[in-house]
Amino acid sequence: MYLDYYELKKFPFRTNPDPQFLWLGEKHKRALSFLENGTLKRDGFLLLTGDVGTGKTSLIRYFLRSTDASAIIAAISNPMMPALDFYNFLSEKFKLDNKLSDKADFFIHLKKFLLKAYSEHKLVFVIIDAAQTLDHERLEEIRLLSNIEFENQKLLNIFFVGQNETETILMDPRNKATSQRINMSYQLQNLDEQETIHYIAHRLKVAGANRGIFTDDACKKIFDIADGIPRLINSICDCALLSGYVEGRKIIDPIWIRECQIELRIPIGTIFI
Repeated sequence: MYLDYYELKKFPFRTNPDPQFLWLGEKHKRALSFLENGTLKRDGFLLLTGDVGTGKTSLIRYFLRSTDASAIIAAISNPMMPALDFYNFLSEKFKLDNKLSDKADFFIHLKKFLLKAYSEHKLVFVIIDAAQTLDHERLEEIRLLSNIEFENQKLLNIFFVGQNETETILMDPRNKATSQRINMSYQLQNLDEQETIHYIAHRLKVAGANRGIFTDDACKKIFDIADGIPRLINSICDCALLSGYVEGRKIIDPIWIRECQIELRIPIGTIFI
């Protein structure tokens, strides 16, 4: 592959989330502050949204690695698993008693656990990833989790993390009781042109690059095609590095970005001159 050719130690543009490569621009720093503040305020429900590929999952993984070691966290990537599996998953994450037989059993043990954590000044929260997949019934079950209080303090913080359509789901009149409990929300925006240039340079540096590989014009074309979405930026850059390696090009210019747009079948009507 192209690692030796470009003198890289790691593949810089894999599309799977990797906190090591996370680039914290202003938008991501604000989102991270939003998550950090939410853990301290016991605000109940919080909502983080963004387009597909904007880096929500990468941000969450970075947050989980850097959060207070005493915090107790359950991160759920498949919230639409069967109901009893959902409760048993939380039971396992929170190290409650053995496998539960029903919902009532779960809530008895959960309340004891949360009261004990509160007495030990430990924060407990659930991160619901892929929140755009939630239906009304599961939202109601999640809402019930937040009913447990002590001295007017919420004992469990719940973070919804999902695509932008999550907000549409929450606006459904049937979900009013849940949406009214969301005290903080943040929408992670796509990168702008300059941020895209810095993002590409950052990932190359983390991968071991000691020189520039993409021209500024190439980065600008990548921004035009990807619309500032990190996952698409990664796909285009990886394709361009492979094409450059095959064709013996040490520097990637806009022509290789055009080739990758065609190869990846990205349906954006960017005009190349």
